[in-house]
Amino acid sequence: MASVEFTDPNAPMVYNGIYHLFYEWSTSGPVYGGIVWAHATSTDLVNWMHHEIAIVPSEPFDIKSVWSGSATIINGKPVILYTGIIKSNQWNYQVQDMAVPKNLSDPYLVEWNKLVEHNPVMKPTDGVNVSAFRDPSTGWKGPDGIWRVTIGSQVGNNGVSLLFRSDDFIHWTKAEEPLHWAKDTGIWECPLFFPVAVDGKEGLDTSVVGSSVKHVFKVGLDSAKHEYHTIGTYNPKMDKYTPDNRSIDNASGLRFDYGKFYGSKTFFDKEKKRRVLWGWVNESSCAADYIKKGWSGLQLVPRTLWLAENGKQLKLWPVEEIERLRTKRVSLQSQVMKRCSILEVPGLTASQADVDVKFELPKLKDAEIMDPSWVNPQLLCSSKPASVQGKSGPFGLLALASKKFEEQTAIFFRVFNHQNNYVVLMCSDQSRSSLEKSNDQTTYGACIDVDPHHDNMLSLRSLIDHSIVESYGVDGKAVISARVYPKLAIDNEARLYVFNNGTEDVKS
Repeated sequence: MASVEFTDPNAPMVYNGIYHLFYEWSTSGPVYGGIVWAHATSTDLVNWMHHEIAIVPSEPFDIKSVWSGSATIINGKPVILYTGIIKSNQWNYQVQDMAVPKNLSDPYLVEWNKLVEHNPVMKPTDGVNVSAFRDPSTGWKGPDGIWRVTIGSQVGNNGVSLLFRSDDFIHWTKAEEPLHWAKDTGIWECPLFFPVAVDGKEGLDTSVVGSSVKHVFKVGLDSAKHEYHTIGTYNPKMDKYTPDNRSIDNASGLRFDYGKFYGSKTFFDKEKKRRVLWGWVNESSCAADYIKKGWSGLQLVPRTLWLAENGKQLKLWPVEEIERLRTKRVSLQSQVMKRCSILEVPGLTASQADVDVKFELPKLKDAEIMDPSWVNPQLLCSSKPASVQGKSGPFGLLALASKKFEEQTAIFFRVFNHQNNYVVLMCSDQSRSSLEKSNDQTTYGACIDVDPHHDNMLSLRSLIDHSIVESYGVDGKAVISARVYPKLAIDNEARLYVFNNGTEDVKS
């Protein structure tokens, strides 16, 4: 496909053994506009077949555009809810529409029919802001047999997750109270609501409730262009979601990804009993650059997610199928990285690599004392990049590095002592990622709570693919995705290094 922009992943699902991913596709070129739903299928989440466009603006209920939505499996059959933009004297008037497969015997579900006689199935009534009513979630069925979906909205400057109920998934009624809301968070986009098991990694169907599960609620913040989520409790009788006291319910909250990542969707993979997450990563260059190359935006590697052992956060990891892409294996023996040392990883194509390295956790008494004012990990990573020497760190990887280090993307850890507990700062430093300084070279960061009894090794896995570096820290407790555009460190000229720029030795 040429001259296009790929954005939000939509309606991911598995149906009769085939994975489906729909996504917003800009038909007007690599700059956002003329949105339709493109469609691809796969049997392994790695190799994909592109099909004809699935949903286009064509009816009064979506004539101006088709925006994000989700899939729900009802009585074994897939149904899509999506946001349509209609013509109105009110700006950007949003409604919710429904589409179903034209032919269920088609294994690829290429053609989709809009329910013209019923659409729109949900309208912004009862004082709902018509331009802040979008992105229906996957539906879930309560113990009472009634279906629910939630839709992102805004009241004043408060983010709101509206709740709708239906007996038949066609006729919907807005609940008097929202599923959830939070003060001063702006409009909520692409809300997700799903259960996770308290114990184990197994995924759950979206309708599962009970004492053995927690619930995850995620939203996108349009103003900040990043997402956050909370972990909490869902009361199906009251239809209320309540975050745990330790879950921060604003832009400082937990994230699926602390780098470039937005518009995410999950689905329950009943084939492998897992919950799979998709996310979109945009560009770091200017519009003129992606107009020149003819495309922009990518879908990141799909990830499984589950509740961490501490119950306070999620863990995320690339789906196991990605390992099928591994070809030549290169291994380095464990060794002590002396202070201010660097070691090249030889024998691989460093512009495309799946790298897994582990560092032994330094002794707590040797860690730098954490200043209480260091509350923003991204700012801390910016003020303490890979070039700034510390005590226990920085240590990690230099990816997509040029021969003389003019270009490098550093992914690394620093270990701090915070009131006699470990705090691990994970950074993705793009300040030297390219000689082209007009690119966005933001440095990203996340703080990771570490339990020395369970996390005696700090693992770092990075998926490197030319302009993307997806990094998973401490067994997936934090993920940071970056878009970088090196000029020198490309193809066979790219190099990969393990480094320690701390004053304390580190064993890797």
